[in-house]
Amino acid sequence: MSLKTKAFKGFAWNSLENMLVRGVSFIISILIARVVSPEAYGLVGMLSIFLALSTLFIEGGFSKALVQRKDCSQLDFSTVFYFNIVVSLLIYVILYFSAPFIARFYHQPVLIALTRVMGLQFIIASFIVVQRAKLLIDIDFKTQAKINVMAVIISGAAGLYMAYDDFGVWALVGQNLSLTLATSMFMWLQAKWRPSWAFSWQAFREMFGYGSKILAAGLYSTVLTNVYTIVIGKWYHSKALGFYARANSLAELSSGTINLIITNVTFPLFSAIQQDRKKLISIYSRTVAMTAFIIFPSMTLFAVISKPFILLFLTERWLPAAPLLQWLCLARMFTPISSLNLNLLNAVGRSDLFLKTDLSKLPIIIAAMFITLPLGTKAVVIGSFIVNTLSYFINAYPSGILFGYGPLKQLKDCYKVIIATIGMACCSYGSMLLVNRPFMQLILGVLTAIIGFFGIAYLLKIKEMDELGYALAKLKKSKRK
Repeated sequence: MSLKTKAFKGFAWNSLENMLVRGVSFIISILIARVVSPEAYGLVGMLSIFLALSTLFIEGGFSKALVQRKDCSQLDFSTVFYFNIVVSLLIYVILYFSAPFIARFYHQPVLIALTRVMGLQFIIASFIVVQRAKLLIDIDFKTQAKINVMAVIISGAAGLYMAYDDFGVWALVGQNLSLTLATSMFMWLQAKWRPSWAFSWQAFREMFGYGSKILAAGLYSTVLTNVYTIVIGKWYHSKALGFYARANSLAELSSGTINLIITNVTFPLFSAIQQDRKKLISIYSRTVAMTAFIIFPSMTLFAVISKPFILLFLTERWLPAAPLLQWLCLARMFTPISSLNLNLLNAVGRSDLFLKTDLSKLPIIIAAMFITLPLGTKAVVIGSFIVNTLSYFINAYPSGILFGYGPLKQLKDCYKVIIATIGMACCSYGSMLLVNRPFMQLILGVLTAIIGFFGIAYLLKIKEMDELGYALAKLKKSKRK
């Protein structure tokens, strides 16, 4: 099978998986949010940074090191496997004894039990880091799709049962924990790899040299990504954090799905062709343009319809989350393209430059936090929008230096998409002013947005329309077979 065919199939299966998983998760989260209070979401949100950091430590950058490293041996895989298990046990012990301090920091005693129970998922997840890496190396997203869809259905059922049986915040904990457990069980049943009783310090040191830089950048990035939940939870209260956490998760629904698809497929693809500079730049530039074609209109549309969306699906008690969702959607517009630029650096072995690029954004983020925090949660998310936009230019700068395809050239390739997106937003917002009911606003806003965007894209002769047509034709052809 050619690399192009593998990449297309990987993209198709990864897209299907993420759409199914996110779609099912979205429906389940809507049903749970109608029962579970904003305060409960705020409590889980308070733990998000500790859980995210723990996940990062367990992987330690070694998953990417395995994918980037050519011709990994059974010894390499086994080394990473045992390292992950040891680290996960250490992380859980630290979380267990840190739980009272976390609870005291937020003045929420219930966080002691929540931290200790939710921390169990890291021990479970550590057993499948290598299996995931092997599937990525093979660009085998079909197996991942099957596993993740089954796991999200099982965990969703568990979460719904607990939510409607008045478990409150524990319904969210049960959903998360059952998702990790189900994923791990299915991964072991489906994946063919099993560890050997062997560990190599030499292989560990070689991979650590690459993976440690990704780990350091990941730790830094994770802290900055979750710093908003810390300050909102500490500065304000759990209800305010609940509104922010719900709005943030909804914004991640579109942006996160596209980001996962793009990064999961392009990292092994870029790694495989890293020696062929001309081919690498060609695929890279086409991917940037197609990503913009998808992400710009989808996130802008979500921002436009956020108020009727929340009223219709989450009920009026979640309405304070609407303005937060609008700005968070706009803040996430550049996230997939930013990730794509950073992904390229990792794929060509420049994890050192990846770390330096991430560190350079620190002054902007700190300044935004100091300015916006006293002004309220809406000001904080507006600051997040400004930071994310500026961060795109910083993340894309090394691509210009190394490959001659920096932020200005990237935006030049996307300017027609930006024009079509602005026109779409005007059409959608204008049509919503004609009706009052949330249901009709939602239907009319989405329909006029679709017609407006593709109509303008056709008039401007945006070349990504042809790419989309090719992909659809390829999918129809594969279905007939």
